Order: sequence, then structure tokens, then C-alpha cells
Amino acid sequence: MDELAGLDLNLLRVFDAVARERHVTRAAERLHLSQPAVSNALARLRQILGDELFLRRPGGVEPTALARSLAGPVAEALDRLSQALAIHAPFDPAASRRVFTVAMSEYAEAVLAPPLIARLAREAPGCLLTLRHADRTNYEVLLAADRAEMAVAVILEEPPALYTRLHLLPEAFCTLMRPGHPLAAAPLTLDGFLSVPHLLHSPNGSREGALDEALAAEGRARRLGAVVAHFCAVPEILLGTDMLISVSGRLATRLAAAYGLVMRPVPLPIVHTRQSLVFHRRFESDAGHAWLRRLILAVAREVGTETPGPEAG
Repeated sequence: MDELAGLDLNLLRVFDAVARERHVTRAAERLHLSQPAVSNALARLRQILGDELFLRRPGGVEPTALARSLAGPVAEALDRLSQALAIHAPFDPAASRRVFTVAMSEYAEAVLAPPLIARLAREAPGCLLTLRHADRTNYEVLLAADRAEMAVAVILEEPPALYTRLHLLPEAFCTLMRPGHPLAAAPLTLDGFLSVPHLLHSPNGSREGALDEALAAEGRARRLGAVVAHFCAVPEILLGTDMLISVSGRLATRLAAAYGLVMRPVPLPIVHTRQSLVFHRRFESDAGHAWLRRLILAVAREVGTETPGPEAG
């Protein structure tokens, strides 16, 4: 076709990035190009295809009907080409300068990122790990838009068929409170547990956590004192109030050690939902991606050998 005569791979990569980002500057950042270079490539595409492709609007650009019809086939073609090349591309972590973008929940980042980054510094010093926030409400959007190569979070539903899921980090919950708390002097009972307000960590603003379903099964309920989006606020809130918080054991152990908090077992049976590592199947044969997956699994196993001391504090 005559329309294909002036096209090259770089123009298609620019088209794909702008179609995904709906923003020229963000597309340039994604491609590690200058904004003028992306604008020039779009100008060439407009001339070749005889269409505006992307119309300016407040906050970005809007694809035309032709651009919308091309976005899927172009993305699929680039993905297939990338996958075909990755099968034969060796990956040497010691020499690579690859940028890995991984989406993690705040808990996964707190527990996995420190040992993972330490391993990267030793084994792949030229690589860069970029972390984005993810949870079960947005991980699929991040993966589908190539804003992350993999995601680590608590994911309750089975991912779509195009994604592979690996399970990580099974563990129990523990409860934290301030030193001198009225409940700290004796073993924590369910009645005592429910007698004071609770602090809930919820990045998406939900007012129900993993404990609430277990409590409902017992015909009980807890009273929330506050809901926070970030773990960084938790220690100061606990130290200044009589609130309790129940979090995954490994994080509880670290917070207790760092801030002198009292840690106790949660006084009711509860099954902790495991963290999942999820990625699009197009990355299965990508040698660098596979290396990072193996590294995350190894780090998760090492972290998994830590035994929380629920009675500490």
C-alpha cells in the first residue's frame, strides 16, 4: 500500500505511545525522546496518512476516528515484534542498563522493595527499578497501558486470560498498639480487641479491611477510629491514641521494632490473602523480564523465612 511507503518502526512507536498516553510530553518521556522529536514524528505521520490523528484538547490530545481504528492493530503489531525479538535477546544483568517499571501495593513495596533494590545494586548495577503504586482496582489498567511490566498486590479476582499470576508471601496478621496501651498488659482477647477504635490502612479509601469479613462470620464488628491511605502516618497515630491496627505480620514486625510498638496476635481466626505477581503473557519469553521475575520470587522466599514475634514489645 502507498500509505506504508513512508512509515518506519520509529513512527509507529511514536504513534503507539501518544495513543496510549493521550499526551505528547508523556509520550516523549515514555520513549526517552524530546518533545519536539515526538511532534516532528507526528507531523510526518499526519502527512503520510492524510489525517490529523491527534487533536489538541485541555490536558492532552484526543485521537481521531482513524487514530482510534489504528491504535489496536499498531499496538498488537509492536507487541508481537517485541515478543519475537525478546525470545532471542540475551540478558546480562551485570551489563544491562534496562529500566524496569513495577507496580506494587504499599505493603509489597515496604516489604519487598528494600531487599529487591539491594539485590539489583549487586547483580544489575546499571539497571533502574521504577516503582508505581498498584492495588487490585488499578493493576490491570497499568499493565494494559504498559505503564508497568508487572504488578505485585493483593488481587482477589482471577486475572484475565492474557495475564499470568504467581502467588507470593503467605502470612498471618498481627495487631499493633502503643506502649502503655490499656490492652498491652495482658493477652489480647476478642472483647478487648473490639473495645477500642481501630485504625485502618486503605489506599483506595474503603472502610472495610480483611478483618471485617472474619469478624462478621463471628457475628461481631469493630469500630473504626480513622482510615489512612499511607503507612507512613500509622506509627504516629498509634503512639498518640488508643487505636489498634492489624496488618500483615512482616510489616508489623518492622514497625514494632522501628517505633517501639507493642505487637500481639489478632484474637480471631483469619486467613491472610496472599500477594500476587501478575504480568502480561507477552513478557513470558522476555529474558530480562524473566530474570526480574525470578529475582522477585527469590526475594519473596527470603522475606517469607522471617518469623514475626507476635508477643514482642
